[in-house]
Amino acid sequence: MSTQVIGKEGVISNYRRGRHTVHQKQCIVVFPDVKTRREANMLAGKIVVWTTSSGRDMRGVITRAHGNNGAVRVLFKKAGVPGQALGTKIRIIK
Repeated sequence: MSTQVIGKEGVISNYRRGRHTVHQKQCIVVFPDVKTRREANMLAGKIVVWTTSSGRDMRGVITRAHGNNGAVRVLFKKAGVPGQALGTKIRIIK
């Protein structure tokens, strides 16, 4: 993992979900150069932003690692991100 974290881009892979429930306020984000759970936990507390097609920014906070291969969970306030956000880029700003 590089020491420069701000400006790092990742991809929103899916909502956090179970067999019967979908948590739309929580997303799973994958960063290409984060490969282990330990590296993912170092990103906890960072603020990420997803930009809509209209230019509006939606902010979220990385809460913890998800799994053992470097994915992280991101919590968004209010209604969460729309379905159009899945598969798009997200970046760390702070």
